[in-house]
Formats: sequence, structure tokens, C-alpha cells
Amino acid sequence: MTAADGPLIAVLDYGIGNLRSAEKALQHVGADARLTSDPAVVHDAAGVVLPGVGAFGRCMDALDRSGLSTVARDVAARNVPFLGICIGMQLFYDASDENPGRAGLGILPGVVRRLPDGVKHPQMQWNTVTVLRKSALFAGLPEPPWFYFLHSFAPDDPSHAIATCDYGGTVVAAVERGHVWATQFHPEKSGAAGLQLLKNFVTRCAA
Repeated sequence: MTAADGPLIAVLDYGIGNLRSAEKALQHVGADARLTSDPAVVHDAAGVVLPGVGAFGRCMDALDRSGLSTVARDVAARNVPFLGICIGMQLFYDASDENPGRAGLGILPGVVRRLPDGVKHPQMQWNTVTVLRKSALFAGLPEPPWFYFLHSFAPDDPSHAIATCDYGGTVVAAVERGHVWATQFHPEKSGAAGLQLLKNFVTRCAA
């Protein structure tokens, strides 16, 4: 599969951080990935990705200004594969301790909490993850897979967790609910394992 004949994947462009790195990684594994803020393109896409870096509140403000918070909730309500990455994962939740009082997208239940005391903040390192249950997202990956993390907060609700890492305690590293997935780590910065995970997502979008 090449990007020319791969599934259309909309990478939500809300003007925060290096969103193009996710777009390029998806293109590398065969997707027709497009960085876009156009709701029509998102509606026609076979899959959608919400990346993110920075602070929870600032990212939610940018999503609202761009109109993409409404688009993201619509994607979650439809049967369209939807992947959140890093802050993108945190935005799926109801709220975050990083910016109290600022609501998230509310796609997944729970609050994003600060990582435990006694460890360096942020977690900025490669770390192994423990896969908790079978998921198409982790197909073909070594056990345990290594991924690159850069974050100081993580969800407190483990009910949809499909993988965790150990960083001062058990930290939710990836989640899945129906057609919605999210990773706290950066697959686009995680070498062969990260590219395989993105390829698995692209394959799911093409199905």
C-alpha cells in the first residue's frame, strides 16, 4: 500500500505543535494522510487522528477556536476509526488537573491527573509498555514494545486501558473503546514499533 492508494486519514489541524510529523509518519506507512481543518475532508475520511503537544487547556482552546472540537465529537459518535496521540489522548477525557475547570472533549470518562510524586516530570524517555489485552493496534509488535513518552499527566480511569507503563506506578499508556483508540506515547517518534502501530491503524481504516 502506498500513500497514493491508501485510505484517506484526516489529521486534525488546530494550529498547535508539530502536527505534520504525525501526517508524515502516516504517509510513510501507506495512508493518504492530510493535515486539515476542513470539516468536509474530515467527514469523508476513512480515519481521523488528533495529535497534540503542550498544555491541555491551550490545546482545547485551539480546538474550540478552529471549530474542530465539535468535529472531533462528531467523529467519535460515528463508526470511524479515531486515534488520539499524547495530548490528543488527554483531550478525549472529561477534564485535566493541568487546567482545572477547563472541560475536555468528554469522549472517554475520567480526569487526567499529574504523574506520581517521586519521579521526574515530565516523563521524557523511551519506556516499555505492558499490553493488557489483545488489540489490533498492537498486532505484530514485539513483547514488550518500546515507545517514546513525553508527558506529565495521564488519565486516572483505567477502564478502557489496553496498555500501561511503569513510571512511579502504573500509568495508562494506551486505550481503546470501540472505534476510538489513543496512545499517551508518540508512535510517530517511536521508531519501528511506532510505525507498526500506525500501520495497524491505517490497516483498520482501510478495512
